This record gives sequence, structure tokens and C-alpha cells, in this order.
Amino acid sequence: MTEKTAWLEGKRVLAVDDEPDILETIADILDNTVLDTARDYATASAKIRGNRYDLVILDIMGVDGLTLLEEAVARSMPAVMLTAHAINPETLMASIRKGAVSYLPKETLAELDTFLNDLFDAEARGIPPWKLLFDRLGDFFDQRFGAGWRDQNAAFWDDFGRTYSLGRGIRERLLHDEKLRDKNI
Repeated sequence: MTEKTAWLEGKRVLAVDDEPDILETIADILDNTVLDTARDYATASAKIRGNRYDLVILDIMGVDGLTLLEEAVARSMPAVMLTAHAINPETLMASIRKGAVSYLPKETLAELDTFLNDLFDAEARGIPPWKLLFDRLGDFFDQRFGAGWRDQNAAFWDDFGRTYSLGRGIRERLLHDEKLRDKNI
């Protein structure tokens, strides 16, 4: 067992996707976690409201993943968006705005455990999760979205470039953190 594997060991994770084969794959990959799953919005929403998770993995299409993201962030649960059909600059930006800690194409699903381990490791070392994502998948996004895709929303990406070190996801989660809410931080 490597040091990185220890980051996921025993973590409580909720995976939400309307495709049973994706959930089965996630279960196989994250076999060292305490995994809970949901295949629809209502079930996932109830689980988010009724449980505490160390991480929530959300599909965007088919389960209203962006609304579930808002619910997870409101409960101070980090969320990773995992999508195939909604992989575009608009949902990437919406995920950032709504507080996701990362945004992964399903094409990278086979590397999910490695990426999540690295995500927890980065967080523990104070490295912004979005830096990890763009370091690893920046070229993928450039190929997928086309040259100059950030130029179409330059103001957003300029602001993001200045503030990603604190990451919007972290800021959103801090706003909802019950321990910090009354301390005017």
C-alpha cells in the first residue's frame, strides 16, 4: 500500500450517476473507501442531507448534478464533478462558481483513485485543487474546447487566475462551515 492510497482509505464517499455501470466502476476503483451511491437526484439529495461525506462525486447530466453540488457545498462537503456529456467550458465554469473542488471528464475514470488521492494530498499540503486539475488536464481541455477557449470568458478566467490559490470551492465551503460562520472570517 502506498502513502497516497492512505488518503482514500476509509473515506466516506457518495457517488451519484444515473448510469449503473459507472457506479459499478467507481465502486471497483474506490474499493478502499466507504462508498454510498445514488442513481437519481432525489435519492442523492436525501443522502447529502442525511449523512456526512468526506467527498461527493457528481455526474452533471441525468441527476441534476449542479443542484446537488450546491447542496453538498451548503453542507461543507467537497464535491468533484465527473461528466461525459456536459464536458464544456460553461459547466466547468458553473462547477467552479458553485464550489466544486474539481471537474473530471469520464474519460479519466480509470485514474479516479489516483486523482482523488492526489487531490486529498494536495489539500493536505495547501496546494489548490484547481491547480492540480489544470496541471494535469489543461492540455485535455485545450484540445477538447479548442484553441483560445478561455478568451471567450476572459474576465472569469483572469479573476480565477488571481484567486484560484484559495479556490472558489474552498471559499464557498468556508461560507457554509458552521464552525466559522459566526466568527466573521
